[in-house]
Amino acid sequence: MLRTPLYDFHVEHGGKMVDFAGWEMPMLYAKSGGILAEHHQVRKSGGIFDVSHMGRVKMTGRHARRLLERLCTRRISDMQEGQCRYSLVCNEQGGIRDDVIVYKNDEDDFLVVVNASNREKLLGHFEQVRAAGDLNVKIDDQTLKTAMVALQGPRVMPMIAQISKEIPALKRYRFAVKNLVIMKLIVSRTGYTGEDGVEVILPASGMEMALKLLLKDVKVGEADALVKPAGLGARDTLRLEAGMPLYGHELGEETNALGTTLDFAVSLDKDADERGEKFIGMEALKRTRDEGGPAQKLVGIRLEGKRTARQGMTVKVGGKQVGTITSACLSPTLGYPIAMAYIGRDHAAEGTALEIDTGKDALLPGQVCAMPFYKMP
Repeated sequence: MLRTPLYDFHVEHGGKMVDFAGWEMPMLYAKSGGILAEHHQVRKSGGIFDVSHMGRVKMTGRHARRLLERLCTRRISDMQEGQCRYSLVCNEQGGIRDDVIVYKNDEDDFLVVVNASNREKLLGHFEQVRAAGDLNVKIDDQTLKTAMVALQGPRVMPMIAQISKEIPALKRYRFAVKNLVIMKLIVSRTGYTGEDGVEVILPASGMEMALKLLLKDVKVGEADALVKPAGLGARDTLRLEAGMPLYGHELGEETNALGTTLDFAVSLDKDADERGEKFIGMEALKRTRDEGGPAQKLVGIRLEGKRTARQGMTVKVGGKQVGTITSACLSPTLGYPIAMAYIGRDHAAEGTALEIDTGKDALLPGQVCAMPFYKMP
């Protein structure tokens, strides 16, 4: 398995290491008190996540924007320098190859952050599309050359304000390039927890020094620490509360992009102006739209009682199967079970009563509810 530049940091803080998409990553930290404690730490104060396993692919050259227009479901041509944009990358059928974040440095220089499990697949896809269009683009996989950390929580930006006035002034989905001693950092106001915070990309060789400088006044790991390490377990419960889809659960090659909660990330008219391009899968998604929409829609579910559902469980209405659970947990913040599921569009209206079949002669009652389940105060 691959190890991130923060591997020693994880071990030092009692990280329980697991295989995640070929990377040795911390599920939780023994010194933190576990997933629930890490979850509450992020909601109440701040957490630091190692997200170096995420792929980071640099695209440069005079056709970089054109390539990304063909790959991405969002418009790229109207992005400003210093802006990040969430998008999907689809296959010809309108299924989701991955969800990505595109960073624009300038007209010929972009960075694309992709999911770890899809990095190799996407690198091949990017090159195939580039070659087919004879586009002048250099595609450079910088994943192993760089590191990436996320600092998330309500007390993170006040902490950063003591170091830099520029970063807290950034709008959501904007980034700045900062110099730290002899290295450059890309600091973006993005995250995957439903809390405010930043994600930082920097050279892998400088990770240890940067961590010491960035957190020199923060007692990481101590009981009263402003920021504590958080692992994959808390990251999952946090993103689920925030209603954020996860590849392999809510998103996949067989998932119609219009059936997700990500309509904002699909621009079916992005070829309407002279700088626009059709994206791969666009025609298939237009047909889906014209035929009344996808057969299934992603919804949020609030369950009654304390028992939680599991991925793959059947959703029923009136005893009839109408869908499948994709993610679920007992919400640490809200105190009741929540889930996401794909269900038939005729049963997707908010307030619809339903049941979850556990497969053990037990049905868990619940109802369709709005997402996100949790909103930052």
